[in-house]
Amino acid sequence: MASKIFVNGSIYVTGVGSRPAAVGVVDGVIAAIGARGEVGDRIGQADEIDLAGGLLSPGFIDAHLHPIMGGAERGQCDLNQAATREEVLRIVAEFAAKLPEDAWVTGGGWRQDLFPNGLPTRQELDAATGGRPAILRSGERHSAWANTAAFRAAGIGVTSPDPSDGRIEREADGFPSGTLHEGAIVLVQSVAPEPDFDAMHRGLLVAQDHCFSHGITGWQDAILRVHDNGVDALDVYLHALERGDLQAKVRGALWWDRNRGLDQVGELIERRNRAREWAPRFRADSIKIMLDGTCANFTALLTQPYHDGHGHATENHGMRLVPFEQLGSAAKELDAAGFQMHFHALGDQAVRDALDAISSLPHPSLQRHHLAHLQIVQPDDADRFSTLGAIANLQPLWAQSDAYMHDLTIPFLDPQLRELQYPFGTLERAGARIAAGSDWPVSDINPVAGMHVAVNRNATGAPNPGPFLPEEAMQLRSIWDAYTAGSAYVNGLEDRVGRISVGYDADFAIFDTDPFTAPPEQIGETRVVSTWVDGREVYSHDARV
Repeated sequence: MASKIFVNGSIYVTGVGSRPAAVGVVDGVIAAIGARGEVGDRIGQADEIDLAGGLLSPGFIDAHLHPIMGGAERGQCDLNQAATREEVLRIVAEFAAKLPEDAWVTGGGWRQDLFPNGLPTRQELDAATGGRPAILRSGERHSAWANTAAFRAAGIGVTSPDPSDGRIEREADGFPSGTLHEGAIVLVQSVAPEPDFDAMHRGLLVAQDHCFSHGITGWQDAILRVHDNGVDALDVYLHALERGDLQAKVRGALWWDRNRGLDQVGELIERRNRAREWAPRFRADSIKIMLDGTCANFTALLTQPYHDGHGHATENHGMRLVPFEQLGSAAKELDAAGFQMHFHALGDQAVRDALDAISSLPHPSLQRHHLAHLQIVQPDDADRFSTLGAIANLQPLWAQSDAYMHDLTIPFLDPQLRELQYPFGTLERAGARIAAGSDWPVSDINPVAGMHVAVNRNATGAPNPGPFLPEEAMQLRSIWDAYTAGSAYVNGLEDRVGRISVGYDADFAIFDTDPFTAPPEQIGETRVVSTWVDGREVYSHDARV
């Protein structure tokens, strides 16, 4: 591999910001940083890469990603870009028309705010699918939309009970109305076809290319589970590694089955061990534990009850998907076995449950346990992150004023909780270690878009209703650190990636401009020019225009 010198631009310095410098790369590793002449003297003859005034940054590391799901969905009924109810139904109808009459319509990505109360009906899906059975996950994947044929295929009717960890929306007579939440999704999903091994492998590679196009060179896969069709997502990664397909650096979070107990720990250890030969490029030693749902379907676990449409408190506090006693026992077993825990904790009670479980461990910070999403966090719990060494894993794109927030969330929260949403600034001031990710395909994968929201508390080019809780904004360098060094720490690779430093892997993202020299409202306009992994170019914008 030829040596390279990256010149005529700035580099990102962790914790500081940008500064002019050249970078020399030899054999896929950063060998020198400094003035052009100094770097050239240090590494000798090299190919010169012109940054043209742009920024060379550590490659982004997405700390909460679902690449196989996101990539595979691109071959299914993909509703992620649909902006109206009519567009959703048109895409479904066009996709269904290409299928055999008895084939299932699967996929997802529909936005809840496009339907009254966030609840699409079976009748409108019946009309769009021409009688074919259909199940389509919502954009946030905690709800699903099914039609009459799908409910009949699953044997679900008027007398079918709700599962303990989910809810079936119903019509007046008790028949499912079309929307399922959390564990109720499984009632239909278990009889629907899933992508096979080859489709999942293709999906992983599609997702990897999508990541590279946004400067993402590594991630933590937030769910590696054994699917209902018997395909283990871990095996998909191992197959990609054996073929040399996986270039990104990845840590996988194995799924904790909340319907089982500690008997699964041995199986998790065995699965982890099967991946060990591929470290450090790939590891499978994190465990994903889903503690609650989301606010929009009233399943995020809250300390204060949800309100109804008239502003009156109900008796619903959301869903505790893992009983606290079981959580405490699982946390002790997993920590002792050397696993990191990756908690889905969106509501403030779920956050508290996770922190309480971590606090019961003999060495709470040893395995780098982290809490993802953190929509609502009580101030006294924010202070506990630093004390316990728990990592705040942020999805910053969600912290904005949009229809999801104003129509489906704020009216149904206790007034005190409304002011505690996405408390990034509070967590930072409390000394929490911070990582960041997208939750793609739940939301846009683009780290720059997420960072724009973290700084401005509003989306790029959005109508301006005012920033959302602007006191919780972050400095650009803080959220840039979270997407790079912070997420590298979560993945246990802080000595190899996440910084522009001599001896580190040459995993870069190069941008057309330096956002640290522009006004904050222009952050989201920054574009990736190229992406490099181990000193090799894996994405070039010029090659795709």
